[in-house]
Amino acid sequence: MFKKILIANRGEIALRIIRAARELGIRTVAVHSTADANALHVRFADEAVCIGPPPSKESYLNIPAILSAAEITRADAIHPGYGFLSENAGFAEVCENCKIRFIGPRPDMLRLMGNKVSARVAAKEAGLPLLPGSEGVLKSPAEARALAESIGFPVILKAAAGGGGRGMKIVREKSVVAAAFATASAEAANAFGNGDMYLERYVEKPRHIEIQIVADEHGHVIHLGERECSVQRRHQKLIEESPSSAVSAALRRRMGEVSVRAMERIRYNNLGTIEYLLDERGDFYFMEMNTRVQVEHPVTEMVTGIDLVSMQIRLAAGEPLTVAQSDVLWRGASIECRVNAEDPVTFAPWPGRITGYSVPGGYGVRVDSAAYENYSVLPYYDSLLAKLVVYADDRQTAIARMQRALGEYVVEGIRTNIPFHRAALADEAFVSGAYDTRFVERLLASESGTRRLRRAIEETP
Repeated sequence: MFKKILIANRGEIALRIIRAARELGIRTVAVHSTADANALHVRFADEAVCIGPPPSKESYLNIPAILSAAEITRADAIHPGYGFLSENAGFAEVCENCKIRFIGPRPDMLRLMGNKVSARVAAKEAGLPLLPGSEGVLKSPAEARALAESIGFPVILKAAAGGGGRGMKIVREKSVVAAAFATASAEAANAFGNGDMYLERYVEKPRHIEIQIVADEHGHVIHLGERECSVQRRHQKLIEESPSSAVSAALRRRMGEVSVRAMERIRYNNLGTIEYLLDERGDFYFMEMNTRVQVEHPVTEMVTGIDLVSMQIRLAAGEPLTVAQSDVLWRGASIECRVNAEDPVTFAPWPGRITGYSVPGGYGVRVDSAAYENYSVLPYYDSLLAKLVVYADDRQTAIARMQRALGEYVVEGIRTNIPFHRAALADEAFVSGAYDTRFVERLLASESGTRRLRRAIEETP
């Protein structure tokens, strides 16, 4: 087992890793920008090293500075968390060359699944179901238009090297393919330094379902069931739950078995999440794979009772899986709301100082956060403030518990999206479980939804 882990991240995920490491008897090193000098992950780690000024590219993306911090503190492993360098194959390779263990998949897995086109090819070869689309990178707008016509509209253009909705355009007629291609490619080049595009058939009312994969270094692979991630705005997830109301036990078994077989074929290792689109007929299609711990991992932990971050560290240390597929049981229901520092109506980021802060508690409530009273939400980083997670015996009780917890959450001095969550969880489509990825769009466009949101803003403490 590792003696000391450096955490190449910040915020709540850095704290989450520190807690898991401490329970395993492992010392931790926090790295931080000058702006994060008073952050909780800096306070709670055993050691801390400043690695640069506030901009991410000069600190949390500064590979030489991070490796220097690991070397001077004699860390024998680096945990990248999520975001930043977590899926950077080059960083993982440099770690290996420096004899520092990267806590995550091998560099070849990061490279294979990190590019959407190569991931699509690998998924097809591994037997995962795919939507009709391009076999590789599109060479021109003309090729995109010809393929779109052969598949049938609507189609969706996607960035080969991206995610999070950037470099993504839905196209419903051939006359706008060229313009959409140019816009999406330029957006992708600006966001990811790579303007390569691919195309696939667009599903009008999809559910976003993901399967959690766990694999050791010895060829053993299991799945921990699904998470529903369909409540999104601009392709950014807001609410996640497990299990999904759209997934039966038989479908879970089928999705899990297909996913495990595919990961065995490519010899995947450590944690990973395979994301699927589930259509109205119950057919599922590979979308992408995230080769890291997910933001929404707590809902899987709650329903399976398995500590994913601790398991991730053990797997990286070379330990074999101690859980067989037959040992995995799913109990109850869990929901996660991402509490962001942003306007609840426009979703515009809202940095600033928190003047009052009180988190909810009680039975079945978990808050993963690095915020505190007088904490400053910085404009340089993601607006995620906390992950509010609840667990209950059934979905309806979980919804009621989440509404109660949201009502107790006090964040003063800045705006948050807590009122949005309260409005969303009260919506009939969410309560019934009959929603898809356009849920937020419909909620904000409806008179009842906007009225409910205004009331939630007025009632939020």
